[in-house]
Formats: sequence, C-alpha cells, structure tokens
Amino acid sequence: MEITVQISVYGGDSEVKNLRKLEILRRKLEELGIEMDTFTPGQHNHLICPMCNGGDSEEKSFSLFISPDGSGASWTCFRAKCGWSGGTRPFAGRNSTYESSIQDKKVKQRREITVESLNLEPLCSELIGYFAERLISAETLQRNRVMQKSYGAQIMIAFTYWRNGVLTSCKYRDSNKKFLQERDTEKIFYGLDDIKEADDIIIVEGEIDKLAVEEAGFRNCVSVPDGAPPKVSSQELPPEEKDTKYQYLWNCKEYLNKASRIILATDEDPPGQALAEEIARRIGRERCWRVKWPKKSKEEYCKDANEVLMFLGPTALREAIENAELYPIRGLFKFRITLLKLMTTIIELLVMPGELTIVTGVPNSGKSEWIDALLCNLNSTVGWKFALCSMENRVREHARKLLEKQIKKPFLMHGELGYGGSAERMSATELEEGKQWLNDTFYLIRCEDDKLPSIHWVLDLAKAAVLRHGVRGLVIDPYNELDHQRPISMTETEYVSQMLTLVKRFAQHYACHVWFVAHPRQLHNWIGGPPNLYDISGSAHFINKCDNGIVIHRNRDPEAGPIDQVQVCVRKVRNKVVGTIGDAFLSYNRVTGEFMDIV
Repeated sequence: MEITVQISVYGGDSEVKNLRKLEILRRKLEELGIEMDTFTPGQHNHLICPMCNGGDSEEKSFSLFISPDGSGASWTCFRAKCGWSGGTRPFAGRNSTYESSIQDKKVKQRREITVESLNLEPLCSELIGYFAERLISAETLQRNRVMQKSYGAQIMIAFTYWRNGVLTSCKYRDSNKKFLQERDTEKIFYGLDDIKEADDIIIVEGEIDKLAVEEAGFRNCVSVPDGAPPKVSSQELPPEEKDTKYQYLWNCKEYLNKASRIILATDEDPPGQALAEEIARRIGRERCWRVKWPKKSKEEYCKDANEVLMFLGPTALREAIENAELYPIRGLFKFRITLLKLMTTIIELLVMPGELTIVTGVPNSGKSEWIDALLCNLNSTVGWKFALCSMENRVREHARKLLEKQIKKPFLMHGELGYGGSAERMSATELEEGKQWLNDTFYLIRCEDDKLPSIHWVLDLAKAAVLRHGVRGLVIDPYNELDHQRPISMTETEYVSQMLTLVKRFAQHYACHVWFVAHPRQLHNWIGGPPNLYDISGSAHFINKCDNGIVIHRNRDPEAGPIDQVQVCVRKVRNKVVGTIGDAFLSYNRVTGEFMDIV
C-alpha cells in the first residue's frame, strides 16, 4: 500500500536520511499490521487498532506517534478492552522495543464466571416480545440460555457463551445496539456446544442470526463474538498467538477440525463478506461454502439470516443455507454442476464436484458395472477423467468392460461370449482408438505388491491424479478390500466416521466426486428385495455422512421380471438441486455392458 508521509521542512542530507528512516519505519509498521493512508511525523495519528479493530463501533482508539526525524514510533490503543502498546525503531532487530513490550506483557488470568456472579436473570416479557417480533420463539431463547442483566434503570440482553456446559463468557446488547463483553474471559463461538459433533457447521455474524438459523431447523450453527472487520486485511496472516481479532477461531479449532463442511452465512454487506474471507483464509477455503441471501424486494437483498426469517420466513432461510455454494478458490476452477441423465430414464442425477456418493447392493447386483457406465457417460458428455481404485476387478478384465461400454461392441466374437446372442465385434481400429481413450481417461490406483491399500494411501495417490492429470472423479471399490488399520482402542463406528471424514474432505478440497462402494452385511432371511443403506456392513455413518446414497439391485426371480432388469434406488440426496429420491428400472445388455431404458 502506498502511504503519504507529511513532513515538515528538512534540509540537505539530513532530509534524505530522515526520509530513508521514515520509509524503513513505514515498512516495519506494515509488518506489524499497522496500516495507514497518511501519517505525520511529530504528531499523534489516530487510527483503527489492528489488534482489536476498534471493537464493534470501529472507533479510532489507536494513537501512533512517530518522531519528527523518523528515529522511532510508539503506539497505544486506548480501548479499555485492548490496551495494546509498544514501539519500534527503523533499524531495530528482533529484540526491538515492540517485541520486548509484547513478551514482557503479563498474560491476564481468565476469570471464572457464573450466572449468579454476573447477576443474570430470566428474560422479561418485554424482551421476549422483542425477539418475537423477529420471529424467534421463547423456546429457542430458553434453549440458548438468552438472559438479561439490569444496570440501574436499563435492562440489557445477555447472550451467554458456554463450553461443555460451563459458562465461559457473556456479551451484552443495550437498547442502542451497543455491545459489551465480560472482560478477561475466553473468546469462543456463541453456541459452541451445538457443534460439538457436527460434520457441517454454519457460521453467522451475530447472536440473533444464530437464533434465527435455529428457527429454520439448524442447530449446528455458531456466531462469531466480535462482529465483522471493515475490510479484508492486506497483510499476511499473523501467527496464531498474535491473531488477536480472530482468537476465537484458534480457541475452537478442535471443533472446526472435525467438520468436513463449513458454511459461511455472514452478512451481505462488505464487512460481512470481509469476515467470510478472513475466516476462510484461516480455516481453509477448500472446506468452506458460502450463503447468498435472497432478495426481500425487487431492488434489495436481505442483509442477514434474521432479515430472511422476518421478511421471507423459515423455509426461505432454510433453502438459502441448503443452497450454499462452494467458496471460490483462486487458481481452481469455479463451481460447475454437470447434468447427467441416467440413460434418459425418469430420474435425473446431478453429479456434483466435491460430494461423496455411497453405492451398495447385494453381491453380483451390478454395482461396479453401473458405476463404470456412469463414468463412460460423464466422459462422453463433459470430458471428466477418473481415478479407479477397484480392487475386485482385474486390470485386463476391467479394461475390456470399459472398452465395450464406450465402443458399444463386444471385445470377443459372438461365439466366445458364453451366452446366447450375436453381435458385431469391435474392429482393430476401434480397439486401438479405445486403448488411447482408456489411457487418456482412467488412472488406476493399485498396490503392486498385492498388499491391501489404506485409505490414506489411496487419497494421496488420488490427490496426485487430480493435480497432475485433472481427474474429476474417484472410485473406491469396495470398502472391505481396504487395509483398515484401526487402533485397538477405537470402535469400528468411530473408525468409519473418521475415515469418511477424510474422504469427504478430499472430495471438497479438490472438487472431486467420490463414489465409494460398500457391501451390505450378511442379510438374514433375505427374500430377494433391495437392501437398505443401513444394512451396510460397518457403521450407520455410511448413510449419515454421505451426500448421496444409491442401492443397485438386480432381479433374480424370472417370475418377477427379466433377470437382466436392474433397479437403481436413490435413497439419499443431501442437496436438493442434485436430484430427488426415487427408483429407475434399467435393462442390462450382457454383450456390451450397457444399461438401457426398459421399453
């Protein structure tokens, strides 16, 4: 950033030396996060503090004094809740006055607080009515332990902050929309206990927005404690211990690290968008999604979650959150949805980058064949490339089946097919073209020493395939052929949960769709119908954590219909823009491996 330095009259070499010192000092101040458009040596410059950002009111409480000759700078933030002070010199080394002032500053002891010690009270009827006007119910207020505190004749709303059921901090709002927080308490998210075991986390800008989101049916929501910055900082990210403004992120990082998807539902205004960017750059844009608020009139968009609730209702608020978009990442392609019709049947399936699809079915139902046909269609329509970790398929056999689906002709002569019917065999030219297509489209992930691969090994190679070859889809087929190095102290349910979280993070980070085949457990008293997703061996987390759940089932009873009839059962769709739950019936062509409509 270019900074104008307003300097009194200097003369000769002295002026040059002082200008040089001021330029060096300017750079050092920028490194410390102290940004300014202009500053005047010899005077106190009033700025927004880079540590506390001036609080919610963004007051210019930061006083910076620079000596007239540029030999040093000192500063103090006069906000009572900040008080950051220090100094530096243009040629100071690592042990500068600034460094010493920070290191010597005593760490404040965190206060232990209780509802009783803060004299908090249940909400009065007037405040319950205030929230009711904002469509927030008394039940939601009670569950979130919203209370009040009396200051003389004034009553303030008290938003209580809890961690593991212990009151950690409290934030107050008065009738003039001014906010105060209890001093010397830990900065954490508001509603932290609601995301303790959440895979998806929604982050909003204010406590009332968190309550509004709950009215729309989402409890996995938290609010930041300090509001939004005026703009995105142009500085590099500070170390964790010096990242004062966003200390709540680091204090709650164990909760954020468990989440596979973080939805940023901040305000629509520039500070709200700046807050989303500051959070995303700290926790990783690859895990972030963002909400675009709908219009409340022809010309004006809703500002935040509570406005959507008040003007459009809980259904519109829920839809806005469910339709959150992938957070943009510079250097990666923008989000794109690819429409794929399942062989022109009544079901249309959207294959979305960044999602996990679980595919199951009893043995020999055609799970792998159906996925292969899907991949061939995706390649033909939009040119996707794929990484295949298919342990149950021998390489040559798998290549043959893919070629037959692509060319729509058998590899062998009709007399060699082993079942009735005749078909024209692919020509030598078609075979050579098909081999080139295989090399350009599919990348195999296989252990060369016949060992079973671990999920970490598979994902590491899939990452290389994405970065090196532009792969857009990954198939892991099946789950039980992986090397599951589960610690003795960990249950299978816990292991499956952690494993699927890794897979989902990979999918979202690299915008890669993952198809994961998992066999059902041994079905007792099975009478021939399609299994349920909860029948998958290992854990119910397969259905809980996936974005899409599909059961492939083949008819085995000649009296019930053709034995080559395949039922595609879509049993879970997390994102409604992807498709809907339902069934499709297809006919499997044993000669070419194609799936066709049943006429």
